[in-house]
Amino acid sequence: MTTAATADLWVRSYHPAPDATARLVCFPHAGGSASFYFPVSAALSSVADVVAVQYPGRQDRHTEKGIESIAELADRAAEALRAYDDSLPLTFFGHSMGAVLAFEVARRLERDGRAPAHVFASGRRAPSSHRPENVHQRDDDGVIAEMRKLSGTDPRVLGDDEVLRMVLPAIRSDYTAIETYRAEPGAQIGSPITVLVGDDDPRTTLDEARAWEPHTLGTFDMKVFPGGHFYLTDHAQEVIAVLKAHFTS
Repeated sequence: MTTAATADLWVRSYHPAPDATARLVCFPHAGGSASFYFPVSAALSSVADVVAVQYPGRQDRHTEKGIESIAELADRAAEALRAYDDSLPLTFFGHSMGAVLAFEVARRLERDGRAPAHVFASGRRAPSSHRPENVHQRDDDGVIAEMRKLSGTDPRVLGDDEVLRMVLPAIRSDYTAIETYRAEPGAQIGSPITVLVGDDDPRTTLDEARAWEPHTLGTFDMKVFPGGHFYLTDHAQEVIAVLKAHFTS
């Protein structure tokens, strides 16, 4: 596959911004797709070129097998971003599994001398903070129950059993990847990290969120919002304001 084809496969641009001087790369949560960030792209297209990573096994990539390893996902996403237009400085935003993936892709690009200017890690405990989890080992009903509990999946998908059963293999792959992930001891990036978290997130305590600090050699900041794991859907404008301030300050 050519480098251009790799980029086209993995990177989605909904609102091209040819005059932008910076690019925001968004990484979806487990079970999520690039289109989750369509509203972010629309809101920030005046200040940044916003793109989103599309994982295998969903939407226009639904015929592909999901990837069950964060390391492989990060390798493939980093390869795609290297192949994409490299004329702009990068900023990463990832939610939940996407936060860990953003961190791991940042580590890979840093080795190439193309570290992102900033990493925003949302709704995820630090890479070094481990909890035993087994969603990927549950039956289909158990995976679906978890999806409903976290309220991060499009209700139209949850309400359509045929569609739901079709996307479950990709969702299970995501859960396998994130639940079996272990950060390398002492893993760090040079990029500054800002953590965003809901104050009632069952998947990330405030202490687990603060534990991101040792993972950066740069500055660290943490912003707490009311809400649970998908606090960002209820506080989209506030999250977008944080990102906009980053690009305009």
